[in-house]
Amino acid sequence: MFEEEARPRPSDGFEPRKLDNLGVEELRAYIAALQAEIARAEQAIAARDAQKKAADLFFRKPE
Repeated sequence: MFEEEARPRPSDGFEPRKLDNLGVEELRAYIAALQAEIARAEQAIAARDAQKKAADLFFRKPE
């Protein structure tokens, strides 16, 4: 039953913080930092999508 908890989780680059000891302002700051990181990731996705679309247009087969 407790074996699952004992196994190490694979690292995906994100380690959630323990929230028990954080105050309200610290939690708000943590949320703001996470939202900034999400926005940065979304910008990277948009840039990659734009690059792929440009490549698809460049390498498309003539009709």
